[in-house]
Amino acid sequence: GDPEVGQVLAAPGSAAIAGVAECLDVDPNDISALAAAASDAAVDLTVVGPEAPLAAGLADAFRERGLRVFGPGADGAALESSKAFTKRLLSEAGIPTAEYREFDTAEPAKSYARELGYPVVVKADGLAAGKGVIICETPQESDDAITSMLEERRFGDAGSRIVVEEFLRGEELSIIALTDGATTLPMASAQDHKAAFEGDTGPNTGGMGAYSPAPVATAALEAEIRSSVLEPTSAALKARGIDYRGVLYAGLMIVDGRPKVLEYNVRFGDPECQALMMRLDSSLYALLDACVEGRLDSLSPSWAAKSSVCVVMASQGYPASYRKGDVISGLDSAAELPSVEVFHAGTDRNEGGEWITAGGRVLGVTALGGDIGDAVAKAYEAVSRITWNGAHYRRDIAHRALSR
Repeated sequence: GDPEVGQVLAAPGSAAIAGVAECLDVDPNDISALAAAASDAAVDLTVVGPEAPLAAGLADAFRERGLRVFGPGADGAALESSKAFTKRLLSEAGIPTAEYREFDTAEPAKSYARELGYPVVVKADGLAAGKGVIICETPQESDDAITSMLEERRFGDAGSRIVVEEFLRGEELSIIALTDGATTLPMASAQDHKAAFEGDTGPNTGGMGAYSPAPVATAALEAEIRSSVLEPTSAALKARGIDYRGVLYAGLMIVDGRPKVLEYNVRFGDPECQALMMRLDSSLYALLDACVEGRLDSLSPSWAAKSSVCVVMASQGYPASYRKGDVISGLDSAAELPSVEVFHAGTDRNEGGEWITAGGRVLGVTALGGDIGDAVAKAYEAVSRITWNGAHYRRDIAHRALSR
């Protein structure tokens, strides 16, 4: 609990968040209803969680009504809602990223993929819930990915334009920064595990686990990321007349010790955020408030000199089709463990009051430890206490850190 925060409201909320917040029955896609609810309840600060409402202009609508909101307007949210916009901004600003071209017809895209060589990456331009990026090992695979996006419209309008880019080899790193448009403040480093299965195999997901800090992020590398990636991105947005206040979350590939941008997100990334929140010792509200007010330069957050690990427990079949409605047991037992927090993602309660699965990624089981090994052991001890029919999770979260 943050001493500055008296009450938390969630719209539309969930059975899980009802434990800490009052849930408002508002359609999350109805921006004017959300603004009216915030206004009626005299909300001091609205924090937007998902990317879709930001891309739809929620923050703009709130600001027009004089409501204080943490998150970029629709123009800034294009950093996540349009991969082509981001690639253009990066290349114009000289920020390191993979070589690429954008296409809206299939044939030239297919020949460019062959020109780049394999593996090659095909991305839907728009929002596709983290699933619009396909790594292709062969010409047949890139042809199929391009056809499925541009011609079969697998991702609807999100895939009516695509980006074809070179595959970067290296180690992934997530740096979540906050910006008020003038100051860009990186938070602690984290590393995500995108692939569904152990050994980084299988399809990409929204993230199967994360840990913080990431050993790949040396102090020198963090300084380089700030000066050659984050600050120039913030400046490039400003040069376009975009007033960006919110999360600037850089998904990076560290290639031969240097950072290259894979993608940007415009909101707190999950599961890295869970790992970061376990380590944040100072007030989150104070940081968000300073972003909105444009006085981020006056703050420096303090981080626990500890490691945190988040293991995602998912439904069987995720990220493809998965079952819902399985009863979850062992949550109370896991919650008894010290330094462990179980974050609910895709859960609900059934008529009998039992917790049930209600999404692809169900829980983010997160632990704080003296070092990465200790945090891993605590997280998996908690995971071992939680069961449901078909629960799936990776057993090798933080393997890169452990193998150093």
